[in-house]
Amino acid sequence: MNKNYYALIMAGGVGSRFWPVSRTEYPKQFIDFFGVGKTLIQSTYERFLNICPPENIFIVTNEIYTGLIKEQLPLLTDNQILAEPLMRNTAPCIAYGSLKIAELNPDATIVVAPSDHTIANIDGFVASIEQSLEAASKNDCLITLGIKPNRPDTGYGYIQHTDYVLNTDTDLHKVKTFTEKPNLDLAKSFIQSGDFLWNAGIFIWSARAILKAFEKHLPDMYEIFNVGRTELNKASEKEFINNAYFQCTNISIDFGIMEKAENVYVLPSDFGWSDLGTWASIYEMAEKDYVGNAVIPSEQVLMFDSSNCMVNVPKDKLVILQGLHDYIVVENNNMLMICPRDEEQKVKEFVAEVKSRFGNKFI
Repeated sequence: MNKNYYALIMAGGVGSRFWPVSRTEYPKQFIDFFGVGKTLIQSTYERFLNICPPENIFIVTNEIYTGLIKEQLPLLTDNQILAEPLMRNTAPCIAYGSLKIAELNPDATIVVAPSDHTIANIDGFVASIEQSLEAASKNDCLITLGIKPNRPDTGYGYIQHTDYVLNTDTDLHKVKTFTEKPNLDLAKSFIQSGDFLWNAGIFIWSARAILKAFEKHLPDMYEIFNVGRTELNKASEKEFINNAYFQCTNISIDFGIMEKAENVYVLPSDFGWSDLGTWASIYEMAEKDYVGNAVIPSEQVLMFDSSNCMVNVPKDKLVILQGLHDYIVVENNNMLMICPRDEEQKVKEFVAEVKSRFGNKFI
């Protein structure tokens, strides 16, 4: 295993897309959605144990979740948990993590990935990451993974690539454009063109390449962190980072660097990826019975004349459903959501309205 390979796992999300199971104080990365005995962040951590040494895996998260991180990933040291004092999108956390790792090992090559995605084909995932890490360690380039699309999905961003490859030993294609979530007609045209991939939000680069990119494209942010880089990995790190974050703008790595840099490449990949953005996506990934019902857990759920439903309830709850077809049924802490699978967006709007009125009391 290459000691120069590092993983930076982003686990700071506080979204409420999976209400009522996911709440601000307990977001989706800390939940076992599929009843497999592992939460999403535990599964993500285990995947990277196939790629780099355990001491080279770092988690960046909101400081309110450090306790949950330690509880679910007890083998991590305090220095492997990067606590953000406030949310500032992905560019600041990547600048922070990259500089911290570079101070430990200037020859580091880093994979940056979200903590809350699912991967069906672990071997395929590992192969794609290792190919990208090897290329990034030898070339001044910024790499992202693109997922080969199987439908015109409007829930994902897209990456358009050219036929130009980094070298003949890889399938890394030069990126032409990044596109935010398109409407359905545009998504259909992307699929038909054959040169668009879903943006998985997984990045690979050497520490030198990404810091060089920050210095060029986000110089103010680079300077904010670089001025105190010698404080990183020391007792004074927390105080420095708290001050630095309040100076940072809220900007994504895609908009701040990837859409501007000239040395961006994408690796077309296919390893059963999902970003689990909706209950419908949980339904797609979950095991189903002969009539299409996905029930997690299933010990005390009884269903009669019901099909194609997504049911997620606590293990100790007895639930009886009759005459439901294509519905989502979720219960947690005595809060119940029942809605047609194709109307989940209305629930999101309701949750957003409740949050705007009452804050995080119910969300």
